[in-house]
Amino acid sequence: MLAELLFYAIISGTLFYIFYKWATINREYFVKRKLKHVEPNFLIGNLLGLFLKRHRPAEFMDSLYYRYPNEKLIGLFDMRVPIYLVRDVDLIQKITKKDFDNFEDHVAFIDSESDTLFGQSLFLMSEQKWREMRATLSPAFTGSKMRHMFELVVECADDMAKYLVSEAKQKPVRWEMKELFSRYTSDVIASCAFGLKVDSLKDRTNEFFTIGTNSLNFGSFAVAMRMLLIRSMPKLMRAIDFEFFPAHVKHFFKSMVLDTMAEREKKHIVRADMINILMQVRSGNLKHQVEEAHDDDAGFATVKESNIGKGPVKRSWTDDEIVAQCFIFFAAGFDTVSTLMSFLSYELAINQDVQKTLYEEIREVNKTLNGTRLTYDTLSKMKYLDQVISEALRKWPPAIFTTRKCTKDYDLDLDGNKVLIERGNVVFLPICSIHHDSKFYENPEHFDPERFNDENKHKINPGAYLPFGIGPRNCIGSRFALMEVKALFFYLVLNFNIQPYEKTQIPVQIAKSAANWITERGIHVEFKPRV
Repeated sequence: MLAELLFYAIISGTLFYIFYKWATINREYFVKRKLKHVEPNFLIGNLLGLFLKRHRPAEFMDSLYYRYPNEKLIGLFDMRVPIYLVRDVDLIQKITKKDFDNFEDHVAFIDSESDTLFGQSLFLMSEQKWREMRATLSPAFTGSKMRHMFELVVECADDMAKYLVSEAKQKPVRWEMKELFSRYTSDVIASCAFGLKVDSLKDRTNEFFTIGTNSLNFGSFAVAMRMLLIRSMPKLMRAIDFEFFPAHVKHFFKSMVLDTMAEREKKHIVRADMINILMQVRSGNLKHQVEEAHDDDAGFATVKESNIGKGPVKRSWTDDEIVAQCFIFFAAGFDTVSTLMSFLSYELAINQDVQKTLYEEIREVNKTLNGTRLTYDTLSKMKYLDQVISEALRKWPPAIFTTRKCTKDYDLDLDGNKVLIERGNVVFLPICSIHHDSKFYENPEHFDPERFNDENKHKINPGAYLPFGIGPRNCIGSRFALMEVKALFFYLVLNFNIQPYEKTQIPVQIAKSAANWITERGIHVEFKPRV
């Protein structure tokens, strides 16, 4: 009996030892590399609390960013996996630009082979396939293409402003901003990406808005569980054909894109939207011009395309890959742009001096239009509007942080300490923390568009302003996003004074969540018609 107990004790002890060694195998990872690091919690590392909604995302990233203020690079852990956090803006530029070949990929939040919508999109593609798709799509997002598409955007902006003007005749116009602007971004994307005319203010439950909203609700239990299953058991999920998006969502978007393409080919319909561009992609007729005139007119925050995006492509794309690009255009623009506009409306409401200056510029420009609609070239000349939006992007960047994945072993010399970043290692770039660092921006919590006037904007460190990312893997749609925001706020500020009322939370409070910017009570403002 004693021998038997001893045997089980040895077996149990051995199994516990093996488990403990497995769980702590990387515990000394950063010690060996002589890097300061955040001490991990057993098994769960440093990040689990964020995904369990125990932290406000920006504050959590700040807690890491300011932990060792004199370090350029520090370590932390995602479960057992070591991750690098880059604090130094020069090092960020080196990794994302000069040494981009070593850090080509984003970190896939779902297995790319487990979903034909997200998984086949430009955002999750890796290495050579990403390079080819980036070069394939980049001609679609140049300044000249935005000019053609602008008529569709401004039509949506004008329609929304007219709806709110008519609503103001019956009652005070008070909206929760995320709700309002989600309907606008949905309508813009329906028009520009899918060739649909949708009015989500008049038709509140239209299929495009409803399916899109529900499928991208990352705060819902169903969406969270699907992501958890795909991330934790990707091979099993592939084996049983379980995708991140339900079959009806995939079918809805796929049939919408392919049926529209077939109809246009049959009837020879040409429309200045993403469907038309993707038809050119599929036929191999979309080419990057040698030089696009006025490509930087979208504004200060516009990112520049690298040589990768201008290279030749000799391959055809499948229907799933074509549909995925249309879908990521929707997914990327729907939430991030509506969130930005929500915070922009809040800043204008509580900074009436800024709104007054902006209104004066808009009023003067509107006089030159003589009753006609706003044009892309007119919008591009509005300096103060660009300053206001550039500052909103600084204070409320769409992504609190972004990632890069090391694709080739990388030797880094940190003031004599040689560090090997291994292939597969993940690097975090703390965008929001940098945007709010007083080392780069004086009084960073103050909303001050004058940071981006002609006198000051050249003083901004390019590595310290990253609203659309940095390097070749930056956001391909920055011009479109800026055009979309500017067009709507031109008409909103022209027709209304945006102001707080009793339901407005000042200062706005950010909720504990796993997402970027979710507010505790929403952002509520009133649109008061101008006399």
